[in-house]
Amino acid sequence: MSADTLQRAVPSPRPGRELRRAFADFLLRYGMILAIVALLVFFSAVNRNFMTLGNMLDVLRAVSILAIVAIGLTVTVVVGGIDASVGATTGLAVMLATALMVIWRAQWWLAILISFAAGAVVGLINAFLVIRLRIPDLLATLSTLYVVSGVQLTITRGDAVYRGMTNPYSPERALTTGEIQPEFLWLGQGMLFGTGDFRGIPVPVVLMLIVAVGFYLFLGHTRHGRLLYAVGGNPEATRLAGVNVDAYRLTAYLISALLATLGGLVLAARIGTGGIRAGDPYLLDAVAATYFGFAVLGARKANVFGTVLGAIFVGVMLNGLTMMNMPWYLQDVVKGAVLMASLGLSFYLKPKST
Repeated sequence: MSADTLQRAVPSPRPGRELRRAFADFLLRYGMILAIVALLVFFSAVNRNFMTLGNMLDVLRAVSILAIVAIGLTVTVVVGGIDASVGATTGLAVMLATALMVIWRAQWWLAILISFAAGAVVGLINAFLVIRLRIPDLLATLSTLYVVSGVQLTITRGDAVYRGMTNPYSPERALTTGEIQPEFLWLGQGMLFGTGDFRGIPVPVVLMLIVAVGFYLFLGHTRHGRLLYAVGGNPEATRLAGVNVDAYRLTAYLISALLATLGGLVLAARIGTGGIRAGDPYLLDAVAATYFGFAVLGARKANVFGTVLGAIFVGVMLNGLTMMNMPWYLQDVVKGAVLMASLGLSFYLKPKST
């Protein structure tokens, strides 16, 4: 049988099947980006104030805190784990930094340093539980979540932190005389690069960009970043290749705790008080942003670019739903349904190995 006869005997791919495959590949790569664009168009049509410069800056300011926390969580997912204590660590930074300034009248820079030190301790505890005691990541960090949540309440004996509050450590119940200092508040409320009528870019947004670009380059374009992915992909093979797997996992949990602390400091500076459990909502939102990132550009793995887009998606969605006066208790339902849909499409459309 000639080659021409064999070629004619082999059925050619159906045009419809090729078209469906191309469409599925397009959705896999660009579906999340299109979803963000669709949200912007929809909310703009529903509320004319949605796309105003002021509202967009507010969205970015809120997104920046979530993105910073979520990038830290992303690093732990990269090494094959997860840090369920990021929300509690964020809340610890909120309470500790503000309490140091208001109750103990510490300088703003000292409050920041002590908060980062406390965050590092949380990261080390997580690493010890996971690496040395070999407790599964989720269980270990859940136990840390409870401990840290209790510690943040213990700092003020259950009270929120604000100027003129009753000093919980004063036998006479005297009022505090400290305040959250303007230099600290600038982290959450300040503006940069303002000119003329343009107020400038919020400082939290600039911090988010610095963290995002830094970790995007670190994870994707450095040897240590690639080794973090290797640890998450096949830790035993990576260990046999001579890599100190435990050191990289410890680094991941330290990074997660420190970025959660940074997010908490920015949050405290933004709201100007120490709210009780202020960081709790950031756990689920950070998880959502991280796993939304799996559906960006067909990555199907944790990545910084996808996480930032996921944070933007969550921020835009929550802001738009709020402007539509959707009850807060239904917003999580919508958020969870969208997460299920995006991940379902991402993994359902994944090309099947042959």
